[in-house]
Amino acid sequence: MILYHPNAEFAEMAQEFKHDFERRYPGRKIEMLSLETVGGDQMAKTYDVVRYPAILALANDGSLQKLWQDQPWPLMDEVTAYAPQ
Repeated sequence: MILYHPNAEFAEMAQEFKHDFERRYPGRKIEMLSLETVGGDQMAKTYDVVRYPAILALANDGSLQKLWQDQPWPLMDEVTAYAPQ
């Protein structure tokens, strides 16, 4: 999941990362969640995310496996280890 501000400076970079990741790894998806929604705000509070955009790798039970906040972005190969097929 990527938490981001859709109208912020790095929003396009977050959207491009999602697009490139899903093209490179067909069948694997990254959910985009705006911090300007109740769900996005709650997600940030739940996982103590304070810098954006942030990539969260969550297990099926909702537990946090890995968190990347702000820059630098992780390599796609690193993220794919956490992305379900």
